[in-house]
Amino acid sequence: MEPEVVIVDYGVGNLFNVQRAFGMLGVSSAISKEKKEILAAKRLLLPGVGAFETGMGHLREQGLVETLKQYAASGRPMLGICLGMQLLMSKSEENGAHDGLDLIPGKVIRFSEPDPVPGHFKIPHIGWNSLEPTQEWKGGILENLEADPFLYFVHSYFVVPKDTKLRVAVTEYGKDTFCSVIRSKNIVGCQFHPERSGDYGLKILKNFISGRI
Repeated sequence: MEPEVVIVDYGVGNLFNVQRAFGMLGVSSAISKEKKEILAAKRLLLPGVGAFETGMGHLREQGLVETLKQYAASGRPMLGICLGMQLLMSKSEENGAHDGLDLIPGKVIRFSEPDPVPGHFKIPHIGWNSLEPTQEWKGGILENLEADPFLYFVHSYFVVPKDTKLRVAVTEYGKDTFCSVIRSKNIVGCQFHPERSGDYGLKILKNFISGRI
């Protein structure tokens, strides 16, 4: 049976937790690094944890950069989570300047450094935080979520889209208000981990499978 979603395996993702979350929804999924399987997917999920340079390096080594660009151009739904969201952007400033997939024009930058005050916020941003809407959620990946839903984050960098109208939700942390959900045509990205975010995270994955992006 053809899976409802293909999860891209490029060596830096929490793949099995993502697959387990889909299983909780009764959704069939496949983990793959095969170009043919990725290009044939009904829906594609690009996971990821760790450094931007490492993630892009693995995609290049496996010859998947052009494959992901071809898939994005097909118009079928594509979701990037955490590092996977950041890789969608044009460039990153993490550990130097590095090119991304350039599927969404913009850059990835580090959180503003905290003031030297005991008990002040720390980098990385780890834990539960809320989403604030920047546009209507109805019909999109955040549909049916209550106001100010809390999701689970782990990151030191965040995306800055060239077009701020692409932001679906923002989140406040420390000195920054950052883009936590982005959408450009058939491509959507979440900075948090839906697979680790309880019922809200499952609702988001269900929306993605249901065609709400």
